[in-house]
Amino acid sequence: MELQQMRYVVAVAELGSFTRAAKRCLVVQSALSHQIARLEKELGARLFDRTSRRVRLTAAGEVFLPEARQALDAAERARSEVAAAAGEVRGRLAVGAIPTISAVDIPAALRAFHLHHPKVRILLRDGASKDLVQEVRDGTLDVAFLGVLPSYRPKGVSDHELSTGELVALVAPAHALAERTEVGLDRLAQETFVDYPDGTAARAQSEEAFAATGLSREVAFEVSSTDFIVRLVRSGLGIAMLPAAFATGLTGVRVLSVRDAPARTERLVWSRSRPTPAAAAFLTGLGIDPDAGS
Repeated sequence: MELQQMRYVVAVAELGSFTRAAKRCLVVQSALSHQIARLEKELGARLFDRTSRRVRLTAAGEVFLPEARQALDAAERARSEVAAAAGEVRGRLAVGAIPTISAVDIPAALRAFHLHHPKVRILLRDGASKDLVQEVRDGTLDVAFLGVLPSYRPKGVSDHELSTGELVALVAPAHALAERTEVGLDRLAQETFVDYPDGTAARAQSEEAFAATGLSREVAFEVSSTDFIVRLVRSGLGIAMLPAAFATGLTGVRVLSVRDAPARTERLVWSRSRPTPAAAAFLTGLGIDPDAGS
């Protein structure tokens, strides 16, 4: 069993295609198929069901895939640790972030990191805070930037508080509230809202504030994209509440401060086990001790 064979299996599983997997792995499809067939023979089980229309994992493949990923991660970690011992940071840095993060200029931070450590492969993905925490626990991500309730403490990871701020209201320029500078939750409760999906940390920030005052509201538009939220507000279909530090840079909407506004804390989380050399270097570059955190 070879690491390259595992890479091929992971690529096919993620892309659902031998052709696309071969392209990603920079090999001809026949070579990739041959190596996977050799591995299946060694294991005594088929890893994929193949039809003319699709490729999907068998039950054996479902069991094998996470183990293959873990083996590849361990090999990558070993190479990184050896390089670090020789004074060079290399390997992978996988970063997750919510779209509205404002405490850290992530593009600038990643650019500075790349300039100092050009041999590190940087990956970035956005997502919901709850999902990002789980991916850090699983090792899919090395670090993640969250936006959560001030009382929230992520479990199973190390974390560091970056900032705490309030949410503000966003309305269209032609909205009846557009000329105000401040508004109360009782008045906002009369409006139709655009918000994140129910159950997300971003949605909970607003829900908790309204519930604390005994108010209810109508959320007619549930979307995952912050940009989509702002576009819906601009169109006049509803109002929204977003972090003040993020909202101040938006155009085409009016921003109102909110009395009894919901608060939001931005946190950075990373693996509770020893961070990779790349993750440790990234945290250090942000002024954070990689061995600290709850």
